[in-house]
Amino acid sequence: MLYHINGLLKREQVAEVRRALEQASWVDGRNTAGYVAARVKSNREVPVDHPIARQIGQLIFAALSANPQFVNLAMPLKVTPPMINRYEVGETYGNHIDGALLKAGDGNLTLRADLAATLFLTAPEEYDGGALTIEDTFGTNSVKLPAGDMILYPASSLHRVTPITRGARVGAFFWIQSMVRDDAKRALLAAIDQAAQQLFQAVPDNPGISVLHGAYANLLRMWTET
Repeated sequence: MLYHINGLLKREQVAEVRRALEQASWVDGRNTAGYVAARVKSNREVPVDHPIARQIGQLIFAALSANPQFVNLAMPLKVTPPMINRYEVGETYGNHIDGALLKAGDGNLTLRADLAATLFLTAPEEYDGGALTIEDTFGTNSVKLPAGDMILYPASSLHRVTPITRGARVGAFFWIQSMVRDDAKRALLAAIDQAAQQLFQAVPDNPGISVLHGAYANLLRMWTET
């Protein structure tokens, strides 16, 4: 499943990140790609250990921790430090699937990549092309979100970034190891949790709320890995 998380960063936070990136150093994005992906990757990135990348990463981590939608959907156990990339005219990233096991830039964090996330830092009207195109069991999805919004999707998905034909596209990206490995199980848990919340808002005293919460808790006990 793909999930659109609205307004992970507020407008002023996006502006703060964009100003910080004016002072950043950019390197060839192929430096962080495996030997297969490097053949189809053409973009630039801020090194993950760059002070500005660390500063932006801390801001994003704080926003993720405070966002109940992200926490409920991803059920994060480990998250890689966010990386920043930039695509300009002619740059693209062809079809690829992310690595299954990833290390952070400092080598201190190894995780199983269950979910991938892209946080858009430029508005769609600032560039042409540059759509994140994700193929999953429901078909092909082309994603260009407002600045500050994020897409969350299975890291096992075949995906690409279409060539930029005008302007530039800047974004942050990272991976998550979830406490629930299976995408279908996470989707079911999210649906039960959402139903319980909607029922509580509509009829707070409905006894079905306790039943739903109990089912949710017991499925968590069955499926989580910590």
